[in-house]
Amino acid sequence: MSTPKRAGNQPVVIELEKDTKYAWCSCGYSEKQPFCNGAHKNEGGVPMIFSVEKDKKASLCTCKLTSNPPYCDGSHRTE
Repeated sequence: MSTPKRAGNQPVVIELEKDTKYAWCSCGYSEKQPFCNGAHKNEGGVPMIFSVEKDKKASLCTCKLTSNPPYCDGSHRTE
């Protein structure tokens, strides 16, 4: 996969739970944004598996332009 599909123009703010594994969609084709639903199998790419050390609220990227995946860094405002 060369360039991911832009899946949104705003981050998704979500409560993440400690020690839970999450699969962030890196290809942009998932219909369950910002999480993976397996669509990458047809489009290429792989999800980013991550977890957090403590419960927290986070802004997860949907534009797929972030330089700090899976977290939003404001890149959606520059395109």
